[in-house]
Amino acid sequence: MYYVLANEQFQVPLLVDYGVAAERAGFEGVWISDHFQPWQANEGHSGSAWVTLAALTQRTSRIGLGTGVTCPTFRYRPAIVAQAWASLSLLAPGRIFLGVGAGENLNEGAAGGGWASSYKERASRLIEAVKIIRALWRGEHVRIEGRFWDVNGRLYDPPAAPIPLYIAAGGPRSARLAGRYGDGLITGANLLKNDPGLKAAWEEGVREEGKEPGEEPVIVEHWAIVGSREEARDAASKWRFLPQAWKHGFFDSVSPLDIQARAETEFPLERVIEAWTVSTDPSVHLSAIQELTDLGATHVAVHAATPNQTEVIDFFGRKVLPAMRSG
Repeated sequence: MYYVLANEQFQVPLLVDYGVAAERAGFEGVWISDHFQPWQANEGHSGSAWVTLAALTQRTSRIGLGTGVTCPTFRYRPAIVAQAWASLSLLAPGRIFLGVGAGENLNEGAAGGGWASSYKERASRLIEAVKIIRALWRGEHVRIEGRFWDVNGRLYDPPAAPIPLYIAAGGPRSARLAGRYGDGLITGANLLKNDPGLKAAWEEGVREEGKEPGEEPVIVEHWAIVGSREEARDAASKWRFLPQAWKHGFFDSVSPLDIQARAETEFPLERVIEAWTVSTDPSVHLSAIQELTDLGATHVAVHAATPNQTEVIDFFGRKVLPAMRSG
């Protein structure tokens, strides 16, 4: 299991502490969201994910470290992403992974990197970026004249160990792309449960490349509250856009204030938390994770949106992870 470090909700020093606590609790890895701005203004934070990961390479010794997810196409150029992850690999050989996605205007456009409202262009950019990153990671001179970038150079410090590259998908088109060009799939728990076409499209993409789906990871983000329904409602006020995040145009907005205002108008808090596991009973959390495993998830990334992060990590470390291992 992974633990989600919410860059939108907590400052970098706290995120580093939570990552250390997650390793101590027995989590297999952590991922951190990579944003220039939070989704909603009331989330309040958005530090550098790359700085946080670099710090965690020095404060941890076992867990996997990566992003969920980085957009390597607008705010960042793919060659710079390749260089940064190669350097992270030198700091924590064999523990680094890169999660990538097509991005959001909230981050890419707001930071001056540009944006494309066309899915076709965003997907094309992502495919080209993945090819550039993989080519540079080999440590050889790369000469690519692409549609979006021309690269003529090499990484003089290539990765110390192979870096898995996972691609995020919120629908079947992106899932098929992830299957073809990624080393695994990142998606939401609700999508895995409610959209069988997504996983089928990913498997189709994997097989098109001559690979077997059973050999590649499926990593799902699972929202879990260790507490009361009232605590869940309070947490949901900071993530109110979630019920229709990818179908309501929120990713095209450049303003956290506007996203928050729209979400508060359109989505009751109960609608947000109906997709979350809310309980202080370890067996309820175990059951929810088992359901995802039965649906094909190989790694479940627990996202707890409440402020009591240390207590949540400790709860999973003492009462959930041992039961999973013994089961």
